[in-house]
Amino acid sequence: MIISEDKYNKIYDWFLVVLACSLPFRLPATYLLLIFTVFSIIFYKRFSFDKKKILFILIVASPFILDILFLWNNSEISEGWKHMEKRLSYLILPILIIGNSKQIDLLKLVKRYGFISAALLLFFLVRFAIVSPELFNKYLKGIHLWEMGYMFANSTGVHAPALNMHIAFVTIVNFYLALHYLFERKIYRKAVLFGFTFLISTSVLLYVNTRLAIVVAFIGLLTTTTIVLFKRLNVVKFIIVGTVTISMAVALFVGFSKIYPNVWQKFTTVTFAHIDKVGKLDEIENPQIEVYNSLVTRLSIWKSSWQVAKENLPFGVGASDGKAALFEYYKSSGQKFLFEYKFPVHNQYLDFLIKFGFLGTITVLLFMGSILYIGLKTKNPITVFFFILFATSNLTDDYMIRFEGIAFSAFWLSIFVACYLEAHRYRDLSLK
Repeated sequence: MIISEDKYNKIYDWFLVVLACSLPFRLPATYLLLIFTVFSIIFYKRFSFDKKKILFILIVASPFILDILFLWNNSEISEGWKHMEKRLSYLILPILIIGNSKQIDLLKLVKRYGFISAALLLFFLVRFAIVSPELFNKYLKGIHLWEMGYMFANSTGVHAPALNMHIAFVTIVNFYLALHYLFERKIYRKAVLFGFTFLISTSVLLYVNTRLAIVVAFIGLLTTTTIVLFKRLNVVKFIIVGTVTISMAVALFVGFSKIYPNVWQKFTTVTFAHIDKVGKLDEIENPQIEVYNSLVTRLSIWKSSWQVAKENLPFGVGASDGKAALFEYYKSSGQKFLFEYKFPVHNQYLDFLIKFGFLGTITVLLFMGSILYIGLKTKNPITVFFFILFATSNLTDDYMIRFEGIAFSAFWLSIFVACYLEAHRYRDLSLK
């Protein structure tokens, strides 16, 4: 098929935008990824590979490669194949994005992504208010905030922590763009536009109300402000603007917690309840009510996970047998509450340690480290925040075994790598 260079570039650019915006939603993203793959195969002559590209493709694809290397270690090979298929995006996306010879305009991509994603979030929020007004009103009255956030997330078809991970990224992208146009480009109309999309995404972030995403987004505000303003302003102006930004962020959270005091309770009392009962949850009366979502439950899960991992070094138990091994340990160690509710690891580093042994954790650290490396080399605040977001999110969940996390991380890391390898074009990849 022959099309002009300009037309191909426009189609490819919009493929990236639409794919990026669809990543939280498994079914649409899967179909779009298939279409994008076919499109790329048709124009296979656009691919070009060298040693650096191949190296980074292998790094991004390392979780998928891990499945291949340890396929023999599954109790049922067919189940091992299923897990390998789930991580196929770790191979496909870097080949299609890093291997493509087209240069990616990162600023154009994140502008479209930030605006469209914020518009989608606003649409889903308005839709939820119309379709489920009684639930929306309960939230406005401060009733059952945690449940309402999860109900809203479920209405989009996405698990709340996964949705809020994506929303946190959209929030910081829009925040960066507002700063970018305010201080670097001095295009105030666009600064106001992205300031507005930042407020929309922040509002939905607080509505879904998952603890880690809110904390990480706050860290992202501080990190982005520091990276952007430190290079642009003198020390005095930097301190003034930084103080104002931090004050506004704190005021926003404090104001929100004053209106909805249950938020503060969730971050304090609920989170740290019964912390002295790690590994002894059955001693708590009604643990399903008292500590189901508290830190002590996560720590108890991780303590058990560590024991399972130690017993199965150096090769792990296999990708398909990780949960079964952990549940069996709950049973054998007499932890009735954990066994009854079948709590998974909820920690990617421990999850891969159980499944693949030492090499599993090394692979996760290599994957995370590559994001940090590119962020530091390019001084790109969005890449730096993506590292903070994905590395910390995988401390309390296991997103490298779920489509929402697999496609999300494979896509954006591939984008950052492709831009990094074009460093001669982007001398300073802080989105100039």
